[in-house]
Amino acid sequence: MSAVLEHGSAAELASGKGQNDENFPVASFLIAPKHRATVFAFYRFARVADDVADSETASPEGKLAHLEIMRATLAGESDANPEALELRRVQDEHGLTPQHGLDLLEAFRRDVTKLRYDDWADLMDYCRYSAAPVGRFVLDVHGESRASWPANDALCAALQVINHLQDCGKDYRTLNRVYLPDDQLRAAGLTVEALDAPKASPALKGVIADLARRTDVLLSQSRPFAGMIKATRLRMEVAVIQRLGEDLTRRLIVRDPLSERVHHTKAEAAALALSAMAMLPFRRRRA
Repeated sequence: MSAVLEHGSAAELASGKGQNDENFPVASFLIAPKHRATVFAFYRFARVADDVADSETASPEGKLAHLEIMRATLAGESDANPEALELRRVQDEHGLTPQHGLDLLEAFRRDVTKLRYDDWADLMDYCRYSAAPVGRFVLDVHGESRASWPANDALCAALQVINHLQDCGKDYRTLNRVYLPDDQLRAAGLTVEALDAPKASPALKGVIADLARRTDVLLSQSRPFAGMIKATRLRMEVAVIQRLGEDLTRRLIVRDPLSERVHHTKAEAAALALSAMAMLPFRRRRA
């Protein structure tokens, strides 16, 4: 607990980022208004936990102590963290499980204690906690069938890897955190120091492109996902995210994220979103 007192509350570690700074839509206008506040409660919880894990000023012990307070609050053992308390209240009101938030906290604990990943399977296990719970929570909020979870998990894992590839240089330089699997770096004759270069070497570009192709396999597995969703607005949201992910993956196969822009501009994202929605078949479903 002294580690927490040393750095104050979790809110003091806030990065200032909001939903508009994320690489993919967060409770956009497509989400039905009746569900948006619930989804935002989960987002605020996740944003605070992410800021704690990524803090450049807090000690590892302090980060873990903050995350433990968030866990205890979400689990009903404490009321100390306001974001976790609000999420707990929302979950209780809607009869939602706290497991998704608890799983997410496991990923943030790993961000503090685990700086390298052995192989693709190791990375996918991380995505099971860092990404899948977000989609699962949103599906539960909408009352969707859990039969869609495998497709959700594939899409969420793909989005997580896309973020890792886009930010691989920054993550290494600022946090000494590397999500590119060690075995693929070694096979290419590389060490993590390759990520500190202003421009990726041909070998590093090859690793990034290979990981992007593996991500494309995940996106092929998630392609039927939107069609499984009954809620019209959520189905549109998932279709848009799928389309953005597919386009970013294609970019990562050919572009160097250390020296070239991979992220979409607002105009590019809007055009892709419109094309994704235009391709959805019309169905009279609930919001």
